[in-house]
Amino acid sequence: MKNFKNNIIIYAVLISTVLGASCKKTFFSDVNVNTNAPDPSSIVPSVMLSTVEGTLGYSQGGDFSRFTSLITQQTEGISRQAQGYYQYTFTSVDFDGAWGNLYTSVLENNKTLVQISDSKGDNAYSGIGRVLLAYSLQMGVDMWGSLPYSDAFKGADNLQPKYDNDKALYDTITNLLNTGIAQLSNTNKGPDVPGGEDVIYSGNLAKWIKFAHAIKARLFIHQSKGNAAMATSALAEIAQSFTSNADNAVYHFGSTETSANPWYQFNQQRADISFDASPLGTKLQAANDPRAEIFTDPGFNDVNGVGMGDYYGDISSPVELITYDELLFMKAEATVSSGGSIAAAQGFYRSAITANMEKLGISAGDITAYLAAHGTLPGTAAGAVSQISSEEYIALYLNPEAFTLWRRTGSPALTPITGANVPRRFLYPQTEYSYNKTNVATSTLFSPKVFWDN
Repeated sequence: MKNFKNNIIIYAVLISTVLGASCKKTFFSDVNVNTNAPDPSSIVPSVMLSTVEGTLGYSQGGDFSRFTSLITQQTEGISRQAQGYYQYTFTSVDFDGAWGNLYTSVLENNKTLVQISDSKGDNAYSGIGRVLLAYSLQMGVDMWGSLPYSDAFKGADNLQPKYDNDKALYDTITNLLNTGIAQLSNTNKGPDVPGGEDVIYSGNLAKWIKFAHAIKARLFIHQSKGNAAMATSALAEIAQSFTSNADNAVYHFGSTETSANPWYQFNQQRADISFDASPLGTKLQAANDPRAEIFTDPGFNDVNGVGMGDYYGDISSPVELITYDELLFMKAEATVSSGGSIAAAQGFYRSAITANMEKLGISAGDITAYLAAHGTLPGTAAGAVSQISSEEYIALYLNPEAFTLWRRTGSPALTPITGANVPRRFLYPQTEYSYNKTNVATSTLFSPKVFWDN
């Protein structure tokens, strides 16, 4: 779509043209070599970092957010393609964009950032690059399962990379994070130190370390069903992560049309998704949930599509990667799953709701009233986890992590829009079947499931 990516993406395309496509034969591997393109070794990490952060924000806030919000019924497709997606009429071609953006714009540029930073001894940039690489790879694994990684990013030398097992990729992600944390903790930051070009944290390395631990907590909580050790590991990572909303990992967009939030741009051009009339929007309004007027706009008083609220739908709205409230919900769930008391979990659960509502600007009085009505957990472990997950699903509004949460816990209960089942994964894209068919597995919207989906 026109204007769907900001000007920073132009640089991403330039880098991708130099290096060739990551995992499939595309335009970038077919064109002649551009003799005017810069030598990758001459690229400065500061430019690459802003490129990677920008493309990640657009990738997550684009197809990943739209597809998962439609599947989890946080939004509703009311016409054209979105209506078809809402009824699960996805084809492999529909995922070409999400896959291509993740690999060419995000992962490949991220690998380049890491390689350049390593070669220059820029430990701070190397550490940040590995944290971003881990986050992006985790998002891909959670949507598709097995992916090309160890054999990928070799350009024309290997246009048909093998797929790595999804569970093994979780180990790869953990290793990236451990190395990234070590580099970020190194007193020798390197000759180049990140600053204002770091849109997420403005070069605050302590917050990047917290972000790395937050990603590790996600990895463990995803594997914690029936596994108390994984839940305990999640708690250990949470203890080293965010301590307030000030630590939230968020990509901030600009105030011009060419640097605008992707949901805003989508709604300006398509407006075939409803927010206020979706099952979640309707539920929030019926329950007088104070978040209803933040997430949706039943009066259609603004220009954000069909009833989308300003917090997530304005021109400069953020895309949230991981936030403090998500970690508190994880802490509540992990406390129960590791054998801790429901009373202790309830304290974290109430703090999670509070942190979410404070982030959204909801008044203290409304928060108190909501907790009085919804702040008590059931007395059984299964019931407590179910209620924690239902509240976390609301807090993860438009975040692809909500799709993972629902698959892990089965909460909230979703009634299929059509057929007998709600999709449990993304399809592998048509480009992979066209150019890497010897390696890509057959997939449906329901199988094979991601390894933690049990």
